[in-house]
Amino acid sequence: MDRCPWGNSDEQYRAYHDKEWGWPVDNDIRLFEKACLEGFQSGLSWLTILRKREAFRAAFAGFDFVQVAKFDDGDVEELLQNASIVRHKGKIEATINNAKIALELVDEFGSLAKYFWQFEPKPSERPSELTWEVLKSMAKTEQSINLAKDLKKRGWKFFGPTTAYAFMQAMGLVNDHVENCFCRADIEVARDEFKRP
Repeated sequence: MDRCPWGNSDEQYRAYHDKEWGWPVDNDIRLFEKACLEGFQSGLSWLTILRKREAFRAAFAGFDFVQVAKFDDGDVEELLQNASIVRHKGKIEATINNAKIALELVDEFGSLAKYFWQFEPKPSERPSELTWEVLKSMAKTEQSINLAKDLKKRGWKFFGPTTAYAFMQAMGLVNDHVENCFCRADIEVARDEFKRP
């Protein structure tokens, strides 16, 4: 099967590429999880995070941001002893901080989905043909810069423009499966049928 080149490198990558990456998501817990895991991934490979994802879910209350917002210094110390996750104090504290910001976003917008999906680019703002060469050159876009800037202004941490774009790709705000990838057409259909929040 023709896949995006990165999706062929490992069995876990293949499953993630085929079943998750690029499919539109409007579930607030999944959106929060992805935003946090992208922050943890900074400086590491996504495969490292993917292999630890279940451990992260167990450690961070399933990424239920209502629960994570209640974490305290004791929880931070406990998480720093947890060898099954990435033990980076700044990223752990950022996740707790970001959970509090997520609650504020839900209060303001009604849902995280409604907040994030307002940054979906218009079709005219996308490349006319998405080849692997084009995709490799797109580390960030105007929309991901705007998303990162807005979140930073609100106090969200570990979420720059490149991280924001990786989040947008994964959560289906854009369809960045290359033209010959077998997932691309199905995701286009899913995006057409997807009810924007």
